[in-house]
Amino acid sequence: MKLSYEGLKDKKLWEAQNIKLPDFDWKQMAAETEKNPVWVHFGAGNIFRGFIAGLDQKLLDRGLVRSGIVAADTFDFEIIEKIYDPHDSMTVMVSLMPDGSFQKEVIASIAKGLRAGNDHPEDLKRLKEIFRSPSLQVVSFTVTEKGYALKGMDGNYFPFVEADFKNGPDNCSHAMSRVVSLLLERYKAGAKPIAVVSMDNCSHNGEKLRASVMTVAEKWFENKFADQGFLDWIRDENKVSFPWSMIDKITPRPAKAVEEELEKEGLEDMAPIITSKKTFIAPFVNAENPQYLVIEDRFPNGRPPLEKAGVYMTDRETVNATERMKVTTCLNPLHTALAVYGCLLGYTTIASEMKDRELKTLVERIGYMEGMPVVTDPRILNPSDFIHEVIDQRFPNPFMPDTPQRIATDTSQKISVRFGETIKSYAESSTLHVKDLTYIPLAIAGWFRYLLAVDDNGNPMECSADPMLSELQEKLKGVKPGDPESLGNRIRPVLSNTVIFGSDLNALGLGEKIEQMVKEELAGPGAVRATLKKYLGT
Repeated sequence: MKLSYEGLKDKKLWEAQNIKLPDFDWKQMAAETEKNPVWVHFGAGNIFRGFIAGLDQKLLDRGLVRSGIVAADTFDFEIIEKIYDPHDSMTVMVSLMPDGSFQKEVIASIAKGLRAGNDHPEDLKRLKEIFRSPSLQVVSFTVTEKGYALKGMDGNYFPFVEADFKNGPDNCSHAMSRVVSLLLERYKAGAKPIAVVSMDNCSHNGEKLRASVMTVAEKWFENKFADQGFLDWIRDENKVSFPWSMIDKITPRPAKAVEEELEKEGLEDMAPIITSKKTFIAPFVNAENPQYLVIEDRFPNGRPPLEKAGVYMTDRETVNATERMKVTTCLNPLHTALAVYGCLLGYTTIASEMKDRELKTLVERIGYMEGMPVVTDPRILNPSDFIHEVIDQRFPNPFMPDTPQRIATDTSQKISVRFGETIKSYAESSTLHVKDLTYIPLAIAGWFRYLLAVDDNGNPMECSADPMLSELQEKLKGVKPGDPESLGNRIRPVLSNTVIFGSDLNALGLGEKIEQMVKEELAGPGAVRATLKKYLGT
């Protein structure tokens, strides 16, 4: 059993293994996409293959669309060369059910994978042709929040971005520059409308994407690579729209157990690869079954009927409310609390943490007791139902190989939203009191303790990547587990950092509480556990 157009012809083999096959012909879909491209997606990784491509598959299966998606990658071309091309851009999607069963489906809605880089002129030529096509309706993205960044932590443009500004559209390298160069092609070919849609898991994603695109466009106008008409066209959201979206589906790295199960069933060549850019990717995607996508319905050249594939099509205000519900209350703050304490207590999966009395109680208290009183209700999704699904079904799923170490990545960039927004809501409330918060401060204290890179047993522990890690660890220099007094006043300036926390926590009266918690967690081996027990009353 080979994952390819030819390999799917013997349907009985696949059906015998309960692997759902597409109800359309991949070759016909690819030919139609060649003639009338409708959708290009940048970012060829797991969330795209396991979720977004699956939405288009549902529409193709039902005959609601005929054209598939063209995937483009600007960062890691080995994904295209070693995962897409050998398998005719197909993926085996494996949904990991809470009862341990697998639901398996071949996703075949991707017509072609292209390498959007200067070293691959044929692929770039094809992308330009696609962008010039009047039929193109959607350009979407899952490039992570970092993919939109033009500046470093120092506030200056990255050198390669500065080079793009000077070199222009024919010799650019950054993902955002590449997109603007392709939009320029569309403008020159008649300026047909287009929707440019971020589907990345970050707040106000459409705003972030638009800001980066506009910056490149304006720099190129200044440097005479584009005319005023292009600038006017790309600024007009009736011509080039940047809808906001909220996406939610956990797609961890490929699991060995899934690879072995697929190979046992007869599928060949399922082994993951690690690219030279450190991408860990396989011909299959494993993920949880629940998934949510909410999109602002602003598509000036039309769009596929995504609502018939389960997407919530709505207005910007509702997208923002849904994002806020998830990121500030019902999922992300709980994830971060589990991440830092899971690392400290030696856990390697989120699911196993949910069997830990203290950690389960902590996320329940953060979510139900402190978050839900100020939750944003988007009305299209019920916050109470959403958080119950997260705590009772999604996090405890023992067959989801997601790790606290993965979730702990870039925590300094996340706290201002994940905890900071709830803290702000309490500070602004006439009926709630910010000083009454206990469990969110306990999570923040756990993060400071985590930054010392020593676990609760006193053993060295690796901290996950974070752009502020070295700076924060420098501020904590001299703080030693086993010596609470070594904390001194070292974290006090950090607690006043409004960029990290969204507010000055000292000014709000939370600083002393957090400092006391950190001190208690420094008492020696087992102090983290003891502190959790004390404040949770377990």
